[in-house]
Amino acid sequence: MHYARIFRESSLCQTFQQGQYNGYLLGDRGYPCLPYLMTPYPEPEPGPQTRFNLALSRTRAKVEMTIGILKSRFQCLRGLRVSPERACDIIVACVVLHNIATIRGERHPPCIEEDGPEEHLQILEANRDGRLLRDRICQNYFY
Repeated sequence: MHYARIFRESSLCQTFQQGQYNGYLLGDRGYPCLPYLMTPYPEPEPGPQTRFNLALSRTRAKVEMTIGILKSRFQCLRGLRVSPERACDIIVACVVLHNIATIRGERHPPCIEEDGPEEHLQILEANRDGRLLRDRICQNYFY
């Protein structure tokens, strides 16, 4: 099952659709661009759209690197087979312990990279509201 479908059927997606969260999720080309899910321009024009895509890509890379570091440091995160609520508790505990270790200057093991390149992804159609919001963000912050 594709990640976009899993997300679409999740309670997190429903919560965003209902406007209960204020903010944005970051997705790759395999997700549709929605008002709460920012994805790259499929064929960016030079200038602001290219800068937007670069900023989005760099931010996603940092997030993925951080997740890899956490999985390297805490092996229990490599395949949690518990309820989503319990998984959240475990992840929060690991992040708190990671932050304490970082403050103390402890080194972390090398990052684990599990996902390959996004070339295999089916590019999904953006919705109109998502495209308009992405364009507005691009205009306001990347010109």
